[in-house]
Amino acid sequence: MKHSIIKSVILGILLVSLVGSSIAFYVYFNNQSHRHNNMEKGQNRTIQDNSNIGNSDKSGQHDDTGNNNNNTDNNNASGENTDPQGTDTENTANKDDENNNENNNPDYIQTSPVKKPDNVKALYLTGWTVGTASSLDYFIQLAKNTEINSYVIDIKDDDGFVGYESSIPVVREINAWKKKFDVDKVIKTLHDNGIYVIGRLVCFKDPVLSSKRVDLAVKNISGGLWRDNNNKTWLDPYNRDSWPYIIDIAKEAVQKGFDEIQFDYIRFPNDGDKKAMSFNPNGKEKYEVINDFLAYAKQELPGIILSADVFGIICESPEDTEDIGQYLELIGKDIEYISPMVYPSHYAFGQVVNNVKFLKPDLEPYAVVYNSLIKAKNRLNQIENYKADIRPYLQGFTAPWLKQGNYQVYGPKQIREQIQAVYDAGLKEWIIWDPSNKYPEDAFEKTE
Repeated sequence: MKHSIIKSVILGILLVSLVGSSIAFYVYFNNQSHRHNNMEKGQNRTIQDNSNIGNSDKSGQHDDTGNNNNNTDNNNASGENTDPQGTDTENTANKDDENNNENNNPDYIQTSPVKKPDNVKALYLTGWTVGTASSLDYFIQLAKNTEINSYVIDIKDDDGFVGYESSIPVVREINAWKKKFDVDKVIKTLHDNGIYVIGRLVCFKDPVLSSKRVDLAVKNISGGLWRDNNNKTWLDPYNRDSWPYIIDIAKEAVQKGFDEIQFDYIRFPNDGDKKAMSFNPNGKEKYEVINDFLAYAKQELPGIILSADVFGIICESPEDTEDIGQYLELIGKDIEYISPMVYPSHYAFGQVVNNVKFLKPDLEPYAVVYNSLIKAKNRLNQIENYKADIRPYLQGFTAPWLKQGNYQVYGPKQIREQIQAVYDAGLKEWIIWDPSNKYPEDAFEKTE
């Protein structure tokens, strides 16, 4: 009898805990949805006018599965990008706008001691890399000795995990964070050395939230959740209830000291069975809802520099040819930078760029990057009041999946050729991407 009572008490405690957690989870998202809907009512006109790889725990994956949908061999072989190492302005909130989210207040005002460099010259680093003291020290010294003045560091990678301990209730509730690095220590150390810190925030490729909140996920027309070629679930950009979750993570990152927020996977899925995806577009095109999200992000993060990574091929393709929600002439209307991922290895064999045909793009890094950026500039010069500047991502990795004769080792020469192409195209900023974070020091100009 005594044991039976004890068992009943324990079961009762567990049941109360479970119900309490579920209620807290529901209340958060219900409140977020309510807050977002209120914002939309007051800002509907504005938003409409603006419409327009490795160890899974240590991934350094980037949002470019290829610059052409026909480049399936390249995409499947690369698995996007892998991390073999496994090392992985003052914000004055508009107080007169009664529709502003309550988080738009001075409690997340940016107070960084480092101003944005006139020309950002950056490298991408994983959370695991900056979380290792020796690696962090190496990259600080690299910045001191060369032209490198900025680093892009993961806030939330495509694994769905925030890379440091987060205080956001739902992030904690669904265990969507991992201690890849001590964010306060890392950012302070970088700032103490005068280094500008860009936070990379993966948006709609989030297998954690989309699997825990299935109502927010892309659905399969045959029932259940849609999955990509890697069996991963995605958030449905059409479902705006997930947007505050992403922006709350961005706000916390700004509070932590990140100088800029860079959105990655700011798109719909492009791999897997696309015909099996089910959406409720409510009359909106994919590119319109992506642009709506960026307009919402800018409203929620006033005064913060925002950038977005986009497929390199959209510099060439008209409108939203790739059917992912990225339309060159429209996607940069509300943010400061777009970063086309103009990796030569990710263009299809025989791809035409700016009227030039590239049989083996990986072998012509200068010409591919130059023609991509010139084509993009020429298109955007036709657009009045286009806000975003172009800051491209350049290839710092080797692509052996292209098979012998179709690729080359990317070392200092190939990286330097791409940087020169940026300058010759009339641009001044760039970021180098290598998921393994193995950057040759000789690729960068030395400082005196």
